[in-house]
Amino acid sequence: MKKSFKVKGIDCANCAAKLEAGVKKIPGVDKAIVSFMTEKLTIEAADDKFDGIVAEAVALCKKLEPDWEIVVK
Repeated sequence: MKKSFKVKGIDCANCAAKLEAGVKKIPGVDKAIVSFMTEKLTIEAADDKFDGIVAEAVALCKKLEPDWEIVVK
């Protein structure tokens, strides 16, 4: 499964790279891309683990920077 999420508050390429590197380390993630220009996080992972991976990405985002928010609808 591949999905994109809005990342509110991310404002520089270095910050985006830090979040991207962290999400890529989550077990089960096949691909992760963060763009600060579009404020989007795209995650590609197995369907059966996807919800758990998104939850971990949201937690990681808050840990890295409390002002950032991954919008999950």
